[in-house]
Amino acid sequence: MVCAKGRGLASAIGATGRAAKSARTVVIAGIPDGLLHNDVMTDILMIHFQMSKNNGGDVEEVMYPTMKKGVAYVTFEDREVVESVLKKDEHRLEDRRLSGYYPLKVTRYCENVFSSVTSVLNMSVFKDQFVLEDLIQEFKKKSTALSFGPLQSNGQISVQGSFPAMKLLRDFLLLKAQSLSEKDEREESKSRQRPRRRLQQHGLTPETSNSVHAADGEKQVVVLDTDTYRYMKHFFPRTFPVNADVVISEITDGDITTVSIENAGGRSGAGQVLRVKEKIEDQSVKLHHALRKERIYFEEHVRGGTWRYKGVCASLQARYPHVLIIPYDTHIDVIGNSSEIFEFTKEVSNKFRSLFQSR
Repeated sequence: MVCAKGRGLASAIGATGRAAKSARTVVIAGIPDGLLHNDVMTDILMIHFQMSKNNGGDVEEVMYPTMKKGVAYVTFEDREVVESVLKKDEHRLEDRRLSGYYPLKVTRYCENVFSSVTSVLNMSVFKDQFVLEDLIQEFKKKSTALSFGPLQSNGQISVQGSFPAMKLLRDFLLLKAQSLSEKDEREESKSRQRPRRRLQQHGLTPETSNSVHAADGEKQVVVLDTDTYRYMKHFFPRTFPVNADVVISEITDGDITTVSIENAGGRSGAGQVLRVKEKIEDQSVKLHHALRKERIYFEEHVRGGTWRYKGVCASLQARYPHVLIIPYDTHIDVIGNSSEIFEFTKEVSNKFRSLFQSR
């Protein structure tokens, strides 16, 4: 993958005070694939999106090629440029190195809308060893994907973010807790467990740590976003093996699905249970970063709108085999990668509009 850096002094400045990278990124579809070397096409894309006539600005990064053919990701230095670029009616990729012009489809690289975890951490367990304000700043630097609330006088702080990001914070906290126990050899055993127990009690519960396990290793639990779980079950069923060694069950409670993996008495025992757990976790993390979800609401004033929308979505399924369609009474959730979701929802809108106008 060619990853090119844009011009501008801002490219040498850290992310402090700037919008998150995802908020400064757009998805580009319609790139002519295979005509030029990847680095040449990357350069052409950078030039296009830095030109004022295209409502562009300083480009921080161009990622091309990507997993999706003909798709690139362009990240700008400033979030305002994203809004400006999106306002342009038509983007046409033109360059003397191209035989003609190519229309581009530009859409926002939306934040994934899967469930995020909100935890309240009790940092008072560290107050005798650390300056809490400094510790929080350290957290923020290491966990840029998380959103931290103000530190309360009682030592509590609210943290919000994705399952993978929260798991990394949990691991970091446990390392800090372990460092405290090592300072007192006489209470080593107690203090190793006390911080862990207290941290879980005040927010780093199984729902936020992403996985827990029984002491005997016979059972593992993974907590997933429900939409991610459904996508995994549909497109990656082998992640949840059915055999004589393990028994997998799940409980869905709204946006969260808890998957339990237990030893069924096979010879591989706890080792197989742990391998299945790790496989589910690895696949979950990959999908969490790759998937996006759009929600198509039914237009209430359109007679028969519900079944019409569902019919249109079903008719497009064959053309979008990697998009998961989940119908509800009031809306349809569509899950897949950014470019496919953009194309799918746009086509649904066009087809429904055409269908409605023809009647």
